[in-house]
Amino acid sequence: MVEIGRTQRLKVLRKEEEALILDGGDLGELPLSLKELPEAYHSASKVEVFVYPDSADSIAVTTQSPLAEAGQFALLKVIKVSAYGAFLDWGMERDLLVSFRDQQDEMVEGRSYIVYLYFDGEAHRVTATSKIERHLDEIPPPFCEGEQVNLLIANRTDLGMNAIINNTHWGVLYADEMFEKLRYGQKTTGYIKKIREDEKIDLYLHKPGYGLVDGLSQKILDYLKKQGGSMEITDKSPPEVIYNCFGVSKKKFKMALGSLYKKRLVRLEKEGVFLVE
Repeated sequence: MVEIGRTQRLKVLRKEEEALILDGGDLGELPLSLKELPEAYHSASKVEVFVYPDSADSIAVTTQSPLAEAGQFALLKVIKVSAYGAFLDWGMERDLLVSFRDQQDEMVEGRSYIVYLYFDGEAHRVTATSKIERHLDEIPPPFCEGEQVNLLIANRTDLGMNAIINNTHWGVLYADEMFEKLRYGQKTTGYIKKIREDEKIDLYLHKPGYGLVDGLSQKILDYLKKQGGSMEITDKSPPEVIYNCFGVSKKKFKMALGSLYKKRLVRLEKEGVFLVE
């Protein structure tokens, strides 16, 4: 089934003088201008396109990619506010509407907001809402502990920061485990730390356990070599000093140092860490 507001691969039915005619299923035949395709693709059997309602309220297709699609969350900027609501820039000719009823707080021109995009069948257009909570945690968490996931950083809390996981669930990054600055709307990767009994999800920014140690160990060895075989940074150093140099938490740094020490590659002394010749 062809979904409006999403990118998908559609079958080419035939080629006409100015367009490829694509199979839109229940939506009928959808013309794609040949101007949008390199000539090498004019004989393709399938084409990847974004399906959307155009300004004439007809269903159209394009090879252009919007900043976000239906079913996704994204940080988008308000470019205009009118009597209909706020209009966001989502990289398409027709701006994305957030009606007043879909606004968590009144939107202001020039500011950016995290919104959820969806196809409004009644209005026959892709639209958005800043009332994002209603579109999260609708199913049991399908994740495993230690799994790598995509994160969209949202609001700051007393515990740390909330993040949207894979466009489906809320997760929490704890302040005492964040050793880098995160900004509202930032996209990054993270890892599932724990799924609690109430199905709330705790997150890590970095791979948990010893999975990070090998690469970090090499980074420490390389740093020692550049410093002439020694460094003053130890497992007693402040967390921010360790993070500024190696980009990891103090706990990860201590694990890596311990691994290097057990392999007799470094000496740990009060004055610092020394490379074993």
